[in-house]
Amino acid sequence: MTLPIGVLISGSGSNLQALIDRMEAGVLDVTIQTVISNIHGVKGLERAAKHGIFSQTLSHRDYSDRESYDRVLVRALRDAGVQALVLAGFMRLVGPELLAAFPGRVLNIHPALLPSFPGLHAQDQAAAYGVRLAGCTVHFVDEEVDHGPIIIQAAVPALPGEEAEALGGRILALEHRIFPQALQWLAEGRLDVQNRQVVVRPGERPLATRNDLPPCLVFPPLEEGF
Repeated sequence: MTLPIGVLISGSGSNLQALIDRMEAGVLDVTIQTVISNIHGVKGLERAAKHGIFSQTLSHRDYSDRESYDRVLVRALRDAGVQALVLAGFMRLVGPELLAAFPGRVLNIHPALLPSFPGLHAQDQAAAYGVRLAGCTVHFVDEEVDHGPIIIQAAVPALPGEEAEALGGRILALEHRIFPQALQWLAEGRLDVQNRQVVVRPGERPLATRNDLPPCLVFPPLEEGF
């Protein structure tokens, strides 16, 4: 049985597309019940429509506070039959009511190696700081910004003099690999959280061959199909 999910976006939806691609390839056991954007006319909505996925815009600007907006989101997600929630470039803080609606089932992707460089413009922060390694993180969402327990991370070398745009492009390619993988572990019920430690229980899928990946470190390792 596949896991019915909702996806929240604010922009181009490239991570949404990565989820759709793995779903349609038959390796990601989820069904995207709805895609919701807080911004009108973004490309991510076009991606959803192209694949016949129900999508809608619920602008946060139409509500007086975050709590009111979150209540509307929860209602829309529940009406769509969603059981887990994915934040794929959703540029809004989520509050306790939304988290309580899907306890332990809200995932986010962040383009940095948390806990370093939380918040906006993570690649710019990393490049300006002069880090030697940069990367991305999939984590459970809690009430603090980019703070919840970490599920999987991927790291790439940050090249001397490399601008944030180039670094961000290499990081994005790995986001498209680790986000579907983390969601598959959730769909299979293989994630256990012990304090802040996320344990991925063993599964039947063999590990992926990595011939097509750039120089990087991914942990826990990717499985076949991801």
